[in-house]
Amino acid sequence: MSQLTVAKFGGTSVADAQAMGRCAQIVTQNPQTRVVALSASAGVTNLLVALAQGTLSAEERQAHLTRLTHIQDAILDALGRPAAICGEIQTILAEVAQLAEQAVQETDAALVDRLVAQGELMSTRLFTELLVQQGHTAVWFDVRRVMRTDSLFGKATPAIEALRTLSQQELAPLLAEHIVITQGFIGANAEGQTTTLGRGGSDYSAALLAEALNATELEIWTDVPGIYTTDPRLVSSAHPINEISFAEAAEMATFGAKVLHPATLQPALRKGIPVFVGSSKDPAAGGTWVRGQTDSTPLFRAVALRRNQQLLTLQSPSMLGASGFLAEVFSILAKHRISVDLITTSEVSVSLTLDHTGSQSSGKSMLSDAVLAELGALCKVRVEEDLALVALIGNRMSEVNGAGSRVFNTLDDVNIRLICYGASPHNLCFLVREADAVSVVQRLHQQLLD
Repeated sequence: MSQLTVAKFGGTSVADAQAMGRCAQIVTQNPQTRVVALSASAGVTNLLVALAQGTLSAEERQAHLTRLTHIQDAILDALGRPAAICGEIQTILAEVAQLAEQAVQETDAALVDRLVAQGELMSTRLFTELLVQQGHTAVWFDVRRVMRTDSLFGKATPAIEALRTLSQQELAPLLAEHIVITQGFIGANAEGQTTTLGRGGSDYSAALLAEALNATELEIWTDVPGIYTTDPRLVSSAHPINEISFAEAAEMATFGAKVLHPATLQPALRKGIPVFVGSSKDPAAGGTWVRGQTDSTPLFRAVALRRNQQLLTLQSPSMLGASGFLAEVFSILAKHRISVDLITTSEVSVSLTLDHTGSQSSGKSMLSDAVLAELGALCKVRVEEDLALVALIGNRMSEVNGAGSRVFNTLDDVNIRLICYGASPHNLCFLVREADAVSVVQRLHQQLLD
């Protein structure tokens, strides 16, 4: 197809039948929208994750299963409870119950992925039925047929070339005659086992499919009308941004903005696919376009906040004038699949923050006893918590005289624990105490963005 839009709808956008109806209107009003990727209905994934842990009592498991059933039944009631789709949902719910029982005996990452994936399988079945009842040529498609990944359950890495080949073979032929409804978040390894891309991975799934199918646009529909200058729950004067560059949006996503998954923009950037972010609750409100280049390039575009940060400081006199120390540190972290965010060094120490994204980390520390023991054999280790990362996003920030002073003069009474500035012209990042974080964001927004 010469023009192809891939649309993704998040959990709140498909929370119930009414919400699904709004999504259906958005999809069908754009004839170029031929691929739709859905998250699980709001609340479903959390229920499934809890069941997958295997720690609930029998009564608690039954309560979770009952809640899951009620969410699906409410949508089925609105659809008139057609026998075929009711049977499909009942089969999935029965599998959920079976896997939840199995998790009580023994759970592992593969079982967790298989269980939590059921949410997307249900929401997409229901949404396909809704479109069919409206007279549209919609077809349900199991994304696991094309979304090939490795076997790192909980945070699987897609195989880009395999995805492209399989999408062209299995998915592309359907687009001329059908609206294809498929799942975000999930995939399958070479053995056919279900995997997940991590919490928030539905955005990434949609972007990967857009890339694989040579789409001309990617739409991300959520519950807010675009990307804001900061979280409006923290700053009442925060306002939506009409247009933002890929580089700026990627920085915002990486450093805490919740609208986009941090990895979402990578496939779109590779292919230069414009990304639209809008609200499925109010599509007329407009949204934010993310493009390779924008007409405006302000020094300060937005401020992002990421809470619950850990600061790991490693100190060793052997660093002084020596080579190889950092290589050993990063080798240890790489072995344990720990991703580093920010890093600063001195002559005898290095400080870094850690990335806690992933469906099974739940914000918990990834610094296991094994990691700390290996690092401790190499150097003195100190871990600090109760920190938050604040990031100013903009343009030419490391090139404009006085940019840094405008930021830090605003915060002259705040204890700043770590600063990263200059590696990118699009961000200035620093750590502050968790207790100071909201005040810091509010003050920066007032001085630099209002």
